[in-house]
Parts: sequence; C-alpha cells; structure tokens
Amino acid sequence: MPTSVPSPLNTALPLHWRCGSRSQTALHLFLGTAALLAGLLITMLAVSASAQETVFNVPNADVLDRGKFYAEFDFSYRPSDGGATYTPRFVAGAGHRIEVGINVGGLATPGNQHTTPTPNIKWKAYDGGDNGWAFVVGDNVFLPAQNRRYNAGNYAYLEFAKAWKTKTRVTAGAYYFTRDVVSTGQRAGGQFAIEQPINSRLTLAADWYTGDQVLGYLTPGAAVKLTPAVTWYILYQIGNHGVTDGNHQLLTEVGWNF
Repeated sequence: MPTSVPSPLNTALPLHWRCGSRSQTALHLFLGTAALLAGLLITMLAVSASAQETVFNVPNADVLDRGKFYAEFDFSYRPSDGGATYTPRFVAGAGHRIEVGINVGGLATPGNQHTTPTPNIKWKAYDGGDNGWAFVVGDNVFLPAQNRRYNAGNYAYLEFAKAWKTKTRVTAGAYYFTRDVVSTGQRAGGQFAIEQPINSRLTLAADWYTGDQVLGYLTPGAAVKLTPAVTWYILYQIGNHGVTDGNHQLLTEVGWNF
C-alpha cells in the first residue's frame, strides 16, 4: 500500500496456505525469510528488477513513477491452528504508467514449503486525472520452485477505480486464475476495495476477493505512515466460508518507499 494503501498476491496479491505452527519453527523461518528479503532487496537495487502496489491484497489503481521502488514484507498468523505465512514483495516503476514486480509466496510454517516466485506487471491504461477515474489491467505468473503442485500458473485482472474530492477511492474489477493456483480448478470472480485517508498518516481501507478459493477473504484494516518512507499495515482477514471453523487470520505488513 505504498502511494495509497501491496499482493495481490501477496500475489498479494499473498497466498495463505492452511497449516499449523510451532513458535520456534516460525521464528527460524521468519529470520531466514528476513535474510532472504535483505538479499533480494540488494539484488533489486542492483538490477532494477522488482510486485505491484495493492490496497491490502487487491491491486490498487496506483503505479510507481519510473525509477521509484517499493519493498514490503507480509506476515500472517492464523489463531485457529497457529499457521503462519511470510511474503516478501518488491515493486519498481517502469514508466509509461507501468510497474513491474515480484512476490515470493508459499513460505509457511509448519510443513513443506511451496516457494513460488511470482513476477507481475500492472498497467494503468487510463488515468482520468481530475475526473478521478482510472482503468487498470495486470497479470501475474506463478513459477513454483519447491514442492510443486503445478508447473506454472496465471492470475489476470482488470479493474476500474473512482476517486472523489474527499479522497475516498472505490475499486471494482474481475479476476481469473488458472487451475491449481488458488483452487483445484480455474477460478473467476470479482475483486473490490475501498480506501479512505483520515489524515496524512492514517488510511482506513478494506478489500475483498469473491469466491471459495485461497484468496477468498474480506480484509479490513488500517495503514499508518511511521515515517515518510515507511508504512505499517495492520488488518484482519475474514474468510468467505468456514469462519466458524477458523478461516480467519491476522495479517500485518511493513512497506518501504525509496
């Protein structure tokens, strides 16, 4: 949520795998992932490779300017079974209203890792300026590198966004996932978001993926700017199904603009 609110996939867009956890194992993976984050950050600075900006999980209508970068680390925790996920993300502005990025999903405790680098691209095809309208299209390619459940996958989307003078912004669009990425079959549905800045440091927001699939959550939360370059996101994900069976979790993110 850089200029506004970083995942999908955590493609956000993050993928949240069902699992149980032990605190020591989670700590070890957290430290290891933090080291991976630092290494990938250095690599990104060196080669200008980079994940797209999101509200929380749903892509927003913002794109970074050419030469601007954003890095983020996401951590989710499921109280019902102690499962945790860890997702580093990076974004770079490519110019011409385009940004490119990479997420590293599938890092979880406990259980087998399903490390999945996910390069992605987002293009703001229309920027209405003062009229507040924008039209965005994007694509994510999933490339499983460990304990593969599929060889490659895809997430494509399009969405419209409208901002008002109150700075309220609403986003509505459609998604398509190939089979085995977020469910055993192909999935198509809607993706929605609303953002409302309260002041220069605090923004309240929520986003939602429809459907019975891995990303099928309503996610309300807040973004707090700790410094001009660092933003902390605190939110809670409520599943589209199975909430009483424990399908809900805490998600927190820290993002850096540079």
